[in-house]
Amino acid sequence: VQLQASGGGLVQPGGSLRLSCAASGSIFHINAMGWYRQAPGKQRELVAAIASGGSTVYADSVKGRFTISRDNAKNTVYLQMDSLKPEDTAVYYCKADKVRNGPGPQAYDYWGRGTQVTVSS
Repeated sequence: VQLQASGGGLVQPGGSLRLSCAASGSIFHINAMGWYRQAPGKQRELVAAIASGGSTVYADSVKGRFTISRDNAKNTVYLQMDSLKPEDTAVYYCKADKVRNGPGPQAYDYWGRGTQVTVSS
């Protein structure tokens, strides 16, 4: 299973970006998909996650500004980021939790490579 993230870039404060992450390979079911970020000198942190049923969770720092969504048929997760701030600058990673390649119970977690988001004037 591979995760391919895209959509990062340079944006001015107050601007918007939309990240996408598509999972490919032998996939039967993905339990949850999410976005994490890691700024220089800081630990990786959860930004937002969405379960297969649609329930979501957000970091307090992004509530009201970021929206996570998911297309289960395409095994793709999106992160719409609005009202971006310089402190949102980080490498953003997507993650797929408890991916099963068949109806059995075995499941694994996968990470994407990351995409750089820079918010600066």
